[in-house]
Amino acid sequence: MQSTAIRALEERRQHEERHRLASIPVPVPEQLAPGRRPIREADRERFERNLAEILSTLGMDLDTDSTRDTPRRFLDALISATDGYDGDPKLIRSFPTECMGGTNCEQAQIVEGPIPFTALCEHHALPFVGRAWLGYIAHEEILGISKLTRLVNVLSRRFGVQERLTHQLADSLERLTNAHGVAVYLEAEHMCTRMRGVREHQSSTRTTAYRGVFEADPTLRTEFRELALGSRAR
Repeated sequence: MQSTAIRALEERRQHEERHRLASIPVPVPEQLAPGRRPIREADRERFERNLAEILSTLGMDLDTDSTRDTPRRFLDALISATDGYDGDPKLIRSFPTECMGGTNCEQAQIVEGPIPFTALCEHHALPFVGRAWLGYIAHEEILGISKLTRLVNVLSRRFGVQERLTHQLADSLERLTNAHGVAVYLEAEHMCTRMRGVREHQSSTRTTAYRGVFEADPTLRTEFRELALGSRAR
């Protein structure tokens, strides 16, 4: 009887602790914190005039029903494509780990993907389009699955390069979860190699980043790659 009462008290304590942890906001890395870019109306008008001059010089006839608003639409499209700089206020909460009983979280991977993304290359301001797979081995906290997509969205919708984006995702996921380990795999097609320069239409770029136990354990890396490549093939 006493043993049953003790177990009941312990289960209640664990239940209350899980709810307490769930209410604690995650310390959001600085590059993910919400913030708005100040774009004044006077600046917008100047940007639109500059874009009109550029597009016209390149050969676009801006005196048609179809193109008169193109400078404005182009500016709006660029602002939208880079709204990752504005952060995401919903990347602020984690939950207590779901590993209980005999389950060992140090060996249980959480893998999400493929997560589609579109980014703008900082070298030519042309898009690169791809898919991301994020994996981690939880310690005491997990993220809601949708937060992994939000993380990819907020970091990819900026000017950058794929190599840096891969490591930014790994570092941010590690800080958000305090995980035992993090793995990231990206593959993308780059318009700067398709539309200009070598005009390569067949290749894609693949990048990886590993943190924590993934760096030390090749078995975990292999398992992550098999999960990612397997989901890509389906």
